[in-house]
Amino acid sequence: MHLKYLRAFAVLAEELHFGRAAERLAVAQPQLSVWIRRLEQELGVELFERSSRAVRLTDAGQAVLGPVLQTLESASLIERAATLGTSAVVGQVVVGYAGASSRDVVPPLAKAVRAAEPGIELQLKSLVYGGLAPAEVVSGAIDIGFGRLPVRDKDVRTRVFAYERLLVALPEDHPLAAADTVRLADLAKEPFVALPAAIGSNLREATTRLALEAGFSPHVMQEAPDSYAVLSLVAAGVGVTLTLSSVRHINPPGLVYRDLAGPPVHLAVAVVWGQHGVGRATQAVLDIFEQIMPTPPAPAGRVLS
Repeated sequence: MHLKYLRAFAVLAEELHFGRAAERLAVAQPQLSVWIRRLEQELGVELFERSSRAVRLTDAGQAVLGPVLQTLESASLIERAATLGTSAVVGQVVVGYAGASSRDVVPPLAKAVRAAEPGIELQLKSLVYGGLAPAEVVSGAIDIGFGRLPVRDKDVRTRVFAYERLLVALPEDHPLAAADTVRLADLAKEPFVALPAAIGSNLREATTRLALEAGFSPHVMQEAPDSYAVLSLVAAGVGVTLTLSSVRHINPPGLVYRDLAGPPVHLAVAVVWGQHGVGRATQAVLDIFEQIMPTPPAPAGRVLS
């Protein structure tokens, strides 16, 4: 069973189009068709349903897709080990990251790992919400994740590598936008736009906690799936929101950011990994990350925990 047949199957399963798959594989379309037919002959099943309008995986194709991808990953590790020799760390590490707040974290980590340990392949998995990272680590879906404290799962370990300041985001024509700072209590009667409450958003929890401390329960008029959508809705005048300094680069027309009045309030950002059985490649990535992003001193003001 040739690896080139498996690679052809994997690419075609993703594209579901012979022309696009052949282009990605840099082969002629008839050659791709030959490879797929030979793989089907070796397995004794049809892997794709072909028609003049569409290409679809058969049940057998769906069944073998996972094992094929695992086989290709193993082959990649073999190639890396053969090239680098026994002195290097070779392995795959799955890193879970959450949306816009990880834009300044993942690229430098990937660059540093490539430079220090080229035998390690980082696989990136979007989590949307940092609060999901601990559960994903415990389940084995990821090896390392980025999230915000507090983390209450006792089966994971954490290390703080940054602090994010809470800000108020308002429509630019909002009366409170004229001030440099906004008292949280002044938002008591405002409609809020927020991330979903049931998904594991530390920011949503922090918003509710601070509002209750200020004497009100925030009226969430609209939920949105990510920070880009939340801030776009705020810019459109749907409501206000509390957000974080790490997403201040999101700047749709009509949006302004303002500091909270009083001492600054922060959320601690942490890397999360398993409490037990960390592999050599995962430990190497953790060590590299600590070198490029060490734990900073606690900022002035309040850190929610």
